[in-house]
Amino acid sequence: METQVVAERSSAPFGSDVASERVEDLSATRKGRWERLWPVIACGAGLFSDGYLNGVIGSVNTMLKAIYKTQYTRSSAQQNVASITFAGTVVGMLLFGYTSDHYSRKWSLFISTIIIIVFAALGTGSYGAGGSAGGLFAALTACRFFLGIGIGGEYPAGSVGCAESTAELKSGTRNRWFILFTNVQIDLGFLVAALVPMIVVLITTEDHLRVAWRICLGLGVIPPLSLLWLRLKLTEPEAYKRETMANTSTPWLLCLKFYGKRLAVVSTIWFIYDFSAYSFGIYSSAIIANLLGPDTKLWVSFGWNVLITFFYMPGCLAGSFVSDWIGPRKTLAYGVLAQGIVGFIMAGCYPYLNKPSAVGGFVVVYGVFLALGELGPGNNIGLIASKTSATSIRGQYYGIAAAVGKIGAFVGGYVFLIIQANAPNPTRSGQDPFFVSSALCILSAALAMFLLPHIGQGTIETKDAKFRAYLTANGYDTSRMGTASESVENIVYKEEKL
Repeated sequence: METQVVAERSSAPFGSDVASERVEDLSATRKGRWERLWPVIACGAGLFSDGYLNGVIGSVNTMLKAIYKTQYTRSSAQQNVASITFAGTVVGMLLFGYTSDHYSRKWSLFISTIIIIVFAALGTGSYGAGGSAGGLFAALTACRFFLGIGIGGEYPAGSVGCAESTAELKSGTRNRWFILFTNVQIDLGFLVAALVPMIVVLITTEDHLRVAWRICLGLGVIPPLSLLWLRLKLTEPEAYKRETMANTSTPWLLCLKFYGKRLAVVSTIWFIYDFSAYSFGIYSSAIIANLLGPDTKLWVSFGWNVLITFFYMPGCLAGSFVSDWIGPRKTLAYGVLAQGIVGFIMAGCYPYLNKPSAVGGFVVVYGVFLALGELGPGNNIGLIASKTSATSIRGQYYGIAAAVGKIGAFVGGYVFLIIQANAPNPTRSGQDPFFVSSALCILSAALAMFLLPHIGQGTIETKDAKFRAYLTANGYDTSRMGTASESVENIVYKEEKL
C-alpha cells in the first residue's frame, strides 16, 4: 500500500507539500473489521432494489400485455411503464448527487430509501378512476417515475459512500468489496426479479394475472424496508469527513477544468453499457416468449428468462476478483471487447438460434454475452466513476456519469423497440439489436483502454491529495474543507500511534 501511494503521488501534476501531507491510509483509522465492513453493506446493498424493481417490470409488462392485449400494446403505456423509471432515476441521481456532497451522504441515502418504499407500494396499488385501464396505466407510470427518483439516490449517495467506506478495508480487496455490494446486488436483484414472476404465475395461474403483477411489484417494498435501520445507524465515511466542501463554496470552474474530460469519457462508457444492458434486461422475457411461440405457457417463458438472468451472476462474481488482480480499467476493456465479439457471433448465428428447438443454445450464448458485460463494464463502470474524482465532488461527478448512463437505458428502451419494429423480417428483428450493441461494445473497449486512467488500491487518497494541491495552486482556500469532528477523532489517533 505504502509503495503504491508514494508512486502515484510522485506522478501528480502538482507535487507539493499539500499533496504529501494529505495522502493518508484510511485503513489506519481506529475501527474493527465489522465496523469497517457494515457501512459498505449498508451503503451498497440498496442497489438490489434497483435491480429488482427495474428487472421485474419486464415480466409485469408481459403480464399487462396478456391481460389488456391491444388496449395496452397500442397505447404509449407499453413503452412508458417499462422505461419511465429511468427518467426519474436521472432526476434522482442529479438531485442526490448534489445533496450527498453538500449536505450528507447518510441522510441523502436515507431519504432516497423512503421514496423507494413509498412509491413501490403506491405502484403496487395503482388504480384508474372507475376501474379504467387507461387510468391504471397513467397511475402506474406516475408511480414508476417517482420510484426512479428514489432509486437514483442510491447511486451518488449509496455507491459513493460504499466506495469511500472500502478505502478503510484491507488493500488488495477493496475493488471486490465495492463490486459485491453494488453491481452484484443489482444483478442479484435482476435474478430475483426473473424468478419471482415465474413462481407467482405458477401459484396464481394465468387466470389471475391481475393479482400476479401486483404481487411482483409489491415484493419490491421489502428490500429497502429491511435496510432502513442499518442506514439510520450509518455515520459519514472518513474520506467524506476529511474532504467535504459542505462548509465552503465549490469552485465549479476549477472542477470542470480538472475533471471535465475524464467525466465525459466515463459518462460515454456508462451510456453505452446501459443502452444495451437494461434494454436487453427489460425485454428478455418478451424475446423468449416470441422465440417459444404464442402457445407456450407464460411461466415457461419466465423460467427460461430466469436461466438467462442467472448468467449475470458468474460474470459479476468472478469479475469482482479480476478487478483487484488486473485493475478496473483493464477488466472493463477486456470484458466488453469479449462481449462485443460474442455479440457479433450471436447476431450471425441468429437464424439458426431463432427456433423453439434451439432455445437452449440461444439461452447459453445469450447468457455468455450478458456475463461478459457484467464482468467488464457492469462491475467496473461504477467503480471507475467513484474512484476517478476527489471525495469533495464525488457525489456530483458520480451522479452525472450515472445519469448519462440511465439516459442511455431510457433511450435504449425506445430504440430497441424501434429497431425491432422496422426490421424487414422476424430474423432481422432479433439480429439487429445485437449488431448495434456489439458495435458499441467495441467502442467502449477502445475508450476504456486508451482514455481511462489506472486505478490502484489507494486511489481515493491520492485523488484527494492531487485535487487539493491543484486547488491550492489555483488560489482556492482548502482550509475550510472537512469537518471539525473528523479532525479531533483522527488527530488524536495519529498522535497515539506516534
